[in-house]
Amino acid sequence: MTDYYEVLGVARDATTEEIKRAYRKLARTYHPDIAGEAGAERFKDITAANDVLSDPDKRRAYDSGGMGGAGGEGAGFGFQDIFETFFGAAGGGSARGPVPRARRGQDALVRIELELAEEAFGVRRDLTVDTAAVCGTCHGSCAAPGTSPKACTVCGGRGSVQRVARSFLGNVMTQARCDACQGFGSTIPEPCPECSGEGRVRARRTITVDVPPGVENGTRIKLVGQGEVGPGGGPAGDLYVEIRELPHEVFTRRGDDLHCTLAVPMTAAALGTVLELRTLDGDEEVDVAAGTQGDHVITLRGRGMGRLRGHGRGDMHVHLDVTVPTHLDERQEELLRELATLRGEERPQGRLAPVGAGMFSRLRDKLAGR
Repeated sequence: MTDYYEVLGVARDATTEEIKRAYRKLARTYHPDIAGEAGAERFKDITAANDVLSDPDKRRAYDSGGMGGAGGEGAGFGFQDIFETFFGAAGGGSARGPVPRARRGQDALVRIELELAEEAFGVRRDLTVDTAAVCGTCHGSCAAPGTSPKACTVCGGRGSVQRVARSFLGNVMTQARCDACQGFGSTIPEPCPECSGEGRVRARRTITVDVPPGVENGTRIKLVGQGEVGPGGGPAGDLYVEIRELPHEVFTRRGDDLHCTLAVPMTAAALGTVLELRTLDGDEEVDVAAGTQGDHVITLRGRGMGRLRGHGRGDMHVHLDVTVPTHLDERQEELLRELATLRGEERPQGRLAPVGAGMFSRLRDKLAGR
């Protein structure tokens, strides 16, 4: 057993006033605010010794050997206890009442895969999710059928307990969470056998989500109150549905616009033609003007993606790729040579295309005195 007289440095027949003076002197030396962490343990022992020896009843019990050292009632009261007194007790108990047993559940996240057309026009999907749901046996009360939670007999339903201890500041009342009821203010003598007193169980259910037009890869849709039911049958969190966009075999998405490449035969590009293109809205005719070059882009207005935050749709950009034949039979080669002769291109002279008023053209103009 700790010798509290030795801790305070007083005789066993010291008066209460001598004990208080010894305590105040040591407290000024070893208080954590003065001595820091190095004096915290010593200050705890000094406070515990003063708490016992300055109280006549506790001192008599101590002298008779009926009270242990630091484990006795009221022992160990120090700076932490004082802090808790003024700024709130540890463990959640408070003067405002017990902690609610029902608490909000966590949010949940599920991912779904969508085709490009589904993202463009929106879609309704049925989702099967595994989340916590209210227990169908106790309906969130956590108690077995026919029973109910009982007020805690230790804290009287307050969820916290109080104690009075003596310190160098005088008598100080502290409060802490009631260990008997974990701060809830009530106990459950007979927990529900279905949920083991949790008030919720794991369940599989089907919910419907309406995906608006214009969503893209990574978009999250929030479904309020469709997440995990909280402990004690508390309100459910939210469910987030994250979109994963599947790649399309033809179209590439850039924001609200779509891009694709359409191969056009050399002869069709030279003579002009009408080609059929399958879009998200169905088959569309694309007019290719005579003399179309390989870098030409045809824009189909309003044939792109729906706009998530706005009206209308984006555009579709068709990039033309003029293809040159690589294998010709004799007749085809003969016709092409004839065409080349008619156009004076038997020996075509390559030339650089004009690039506008660039550095070289400006230099050329200056040398020419223009």
